[in-house]
Amino acid sequence: MTTKKIPSTIVSPEGTLEHLSAMEVDELTRTKFDHPIYTLFRQCALAVLNAGAQTDSVEDLMAEFADFEIHFVRQDRGIRLHLINAPGDAFVDGKMIHGVRKLLFSVLRDVLYVRHQFDLNENATNIGELLSDGVYRVVRNAGVLRTGMQHGLVVCWGGHSIGTEEYKFCKRVGYQLGLRNLGIITGCGPGAMKAPMKGAAIGHAKQQHEPRRYIGLTENSIIAAEPPNAIVNELVIMPDIEKRLEAFVRVGHGLIVFPGGPGTAEEILYALALKLHPKNANLQLPLIFAAGESSRGYFDAMDTFLRKALGDDIAQHYQLIVGNPEAIAREMREAVTNVMDYRCEQNDSFSYNWGLHIPEALQTPFIATHDSMAELDLHLSREPYELAVELRRVFSGVVSGNIKEAGIRAVRDHGPFQLSGDQALMDTIDQLLQSMVAEGRMKIAGDYIPCYEIRS
Repeated sequence: MTTKKIPSTIVSPEGTLEHLSAMEVDELTRTKFDHPIYTLFRQCALAVLNAGAQTDSVEDLMAEFADFEIHFVRQDRGIRLHLINAPGDAFVDGKMIHGVRKLLFSVLRDVLYVRHQFDLNENATNIGELLSDGVYRVVRNAGVLRTGMQHGLVVCWGGHSIGTEEYKFCKRVGYQLGLRNLGIITGCGPGAMKAPMKGAAIGHAKQQHEPRRYIGLTENSIIAAEPPNAIVNELVIMPDIEKRLEAFVRVGHGLIVFPGGPGTAEEILYALALKLHPKNANLQLPLIFAAGESSRGYFDAMDTFLRKALGDDIAQHYQLIVGNPEAIAREMREAVTNVMDYRCEQNDSFSYNWGLHIPEALQTPFIATHDSMAELDLHLSREPYELAVELRRVFSGVVSGNIKEAGIRAVRDHGPFQLSGDQALMDTIDQLLQSMVAEGRMKIAGDYIPCYEIRS
């Protein structure tokens, strides 16, 4: 069924970008429809205007709104946006919803600003430091970093395709976190990214807690497949998944993981690769696996996979709490307080974790292609933190093949990605992925056709 569209409307800046430089205005107003800046902004803007939609298909969204256009209109030291055939759900009585308008200009802010932050000199030797500094500048420019009293921000990871009972459990955990004055950071999409924010909003309202922070961290290639949910009130768009993941662990004070699909496995492996790295031996980054009674099997399968792939000692780096939202929130509240105390002792920032070491292998963008997936070094003889880095790329590639436009196109044109390595490791990867397929964790709707093949 075709969604109602608004034929024509003019939108003024909200939240950010009330002021632009003369050069920025000139650049935007001269931008052509086939320019990379316009293409990127149009796709991200359409995702924001489609906020709250239950979809994970970039192609369906783009086809539905193929006639959507944005024109930049010059005004004094800034611009307005002329939207043509915009999604009607973003409007009430002909006026754009206030929160949507704010997110729309957050998109433009990041498209303008982010593209210049990671243009590194090819002769630079401190690439890792420069990349971390770039991530810092992006979140600072977005207004995410705050001074003064810090109550703590909890990163909640989990799947966009989850069932009703899992959604309710995530929401109850979010409510308990909100009662304890903890802000929420998620990937900004539906499912386990929306539910904790929705629950926390009720908890914050009961406590009359301010500010009520619901931060969505996304990236260019995934935002259209996972449009921001309606609770997000601070949106940041990073240029790729690696910088998005770094922003999560730099800005957040603790991690809670709910059941999810390959993207959640990618996030878990990213966090564990950091915890396993020798330079992070004293790392304060609490990691809790949280599930309702009916979803315990997900983390049983995840625990089995992690132990077989990385050794039994890996279990000391995470805590599993089942069926008790209050216990999860109490544990995280105490852990976040300990993180704050530790940062105070180390003279580290409360709002940005500079003390965390992130190796370049986790910062370098992994582009999922048939060649890059086939070349992954998947052998149990590797050091655990190195193998965790490589396994993170496996699941990143599966995410790309499932919901990212470039990955979907590559699989459609050339067939499934091929994965190979040690037989025992390949078997345990296959078992985990098959369990996700069986539980419907790969897609929100429709039959799932695997974008990968496992080979020994």
